[in-house]
Amino acid sequence: MTRPRRLSLLLFALLVSATLSACGVHESKGLVRTADTEGTYLDINGLKYQVEVSRQMNVYDTQDKPYMVGIPKAQQHLDPDQIWFGVFMRVQNEGSKPLRPSDDVQISDTQGKVYRPIGLQQVNTYAYRSYDYVPAGQIEPLMDTPGYDTPARGLMILFKLTLTTLNNRPLVMKIEGRGTPQQTGLIDLDV
Repeated sequence: MTRPRRLSLLLFALLVSATLSACGVHESKGLVRTADTEGTYLDINGLKYQVEVSRQMNVYDTQDKPYMVGIPKAQQHLDPDQIWFGVFMRVQNEGSKPLRPSDDVQISDTQGKVYRPIGLQQVNTYAYRSYDYVPAGQIEPLMDTPGYDTPARGLMILFKLTLTTLNNRPLVMKIEGRGTPQQTGLIDLDV
């Protein structure tokens, strides 16, 4: 075999191995599932997660006010460079037993800044709750619930982001599953 051909094969092998190692394993925690856009279903440890829509929220907007109740008092203040950001998500359980959705959800930007959700109080009937089981064969939000009766038909996860973060797109939502081996979902958010 000639030297240029051997070098080409070696480079090809390195490229393939790098590509394969980047797909599927995340910090030895399990499989990684990715979605290039909202609306794609991601199977993560027995549940299907789908971001319906993500958008900036406005506490003074009549349509947004019902979503913004139940923010803990310590979290209600926004700094001048902060915004409220809501991610509306559906969670489907196609299995035969109830499952709890992920309690490890975050958003990150291209600069590595990570944001965790605001824990909304029980009074907020539109909130995503990781401690509520998704019934077997059902989709959260369930029919005839406030979350289902919204245009997004999703449960809201509320974040405080900075204006700088909006410039550091794409924003990626990371969902860590509860099963073993733990699976991770990565979704590019449409901002």
